[in-house]
Amino acid sequence: LSPPTPRRTPHHITKGATGMNIARNAALWAGCPVTTSGATINRFCSSGLQAVASAAHTVLAEGSPVAIGGGVDSISLCQPGMVKGVVTEKKLMKTYPGIWMPMINTADIVAERYGVSREDLDQYSLLSQQRTAAAQAAGLYDAEIAPMDTVMNVVDRETKEVSRVEVTVTHDDCNRPDTTYEALAGMTPIMRFKKDGSDLNPNATVTAGNASQLSDGAAAQVVMEEKLAQQKGIEALGIFKGFVVGGCEPDEMGIGPAVAVPRLLSRHGLTVDDIDLWELNEAFAVVALENQRRLGIDPEKMNVNGGSISIGHPFGMTGSRQVGHILLEGKRRGAKNVVVVRTTTTHPPPTHLPLIFRSPLTAQPSACTQTMCIGGGMGAAGLFEVA
Repeated sequence: LSPPTPRRTPHHITKGATGMNIARNAALWAGCPVTTSGATINRFCSSGLQAVASAAHTVLAEGSPVAIGGGVDSISLCQPGMVKGVVTEKKLMKTYPGIWMPMINTADIVAERYGVSREDLDQYSLLSQQRTAAAQAAGLYDAEIAPMDTVMNVVDRETKEVSRVEVTVTHDDCNRPDTTYEALAGMTPIMRFKKDGSDLNPNATVTAGNASQLSDGAAAQVVMEEKLAQQKGIEALGIFKGFVVGGCEPDEMGIGPAVAVPRLLSRHGLTVDDIDLWELNEAFAVVALENQRRLGIDPEKMNVNGGSISIGHPFGMTGSRQVGHILLEGKRRGAKNVVVVRTTTTHPPPTHLPLIFRSPLTAQPSACTQTMCIGGGMGAAGLFEVA
């Protein structure tokens, strides 16, 4: 995309191992003029969606002609041993210790506290895998992916020797089409036992099969005012209508969407039935199921092509990816109103999202238990109209 102005303002996400200001770095790497600014945003798992909203607000409130909202995350660089850890705060630790609770624990709490069964979690996870497999086979993700050249470490299983191979990644490689319910049901919950084999949480239900996959990936949306898009001859994918964030108890952060969505809909005079498609992030199966139940969402309208359980979840990127995907899917289905909800304004004039692009997601099989899906207990929701 040739920049129509040197004042473009990209917004990206948590900087992680990259350091510096990755939004600014990405803009310059992509060939934007040196006069282009960049802001790196951190709302944990909602960073990508927050970046899209912030880009839209920049256009609406500041008069920026063009902005980019996106996200990037390399979970492979956030594994145990690579992260120095966090420092807790005494007062908050006494009043809200859940702020520092691993997200797996909060998911187990939601499942136990609100009666979501292990069977339902695994059945939902199977459906997610099946939906993504069918969508990939039908090429429904192809239009949003920009192939990338990269270098992959390949480990010889017998000798453990590591070699570096140049590859071009062209599709998301996290889906497991051969997943069965029996395989999912046979997995031991992550927090069930201590390392020495003794009991830790006999009520734990979260497994590697019904939680989001740890992945690397990046996504971005170009945002501009409608008249400028028309002047440039750019066909918009959708219209940004609004964005809301709400808070909940930190130890049950997974129900955050059930707080944010009613606020979002009420501000726009809509009901759940007015929404044609939903992207409700599958941070854990229990997050999708419990919020679906609380909000009364039709399961045939939610995560219709799978989600983070089956396609992967680079934390800072997923919200941005979901915006692009739901707009493309909305066009295919003739939808009008679509909502992106993340576990983690009044009525602004319309701002169009004309273009999307993202990298393929690559799987990272090792665990990372320091993950925060809008840490502190929050939910975010974005409303878009399909153009």
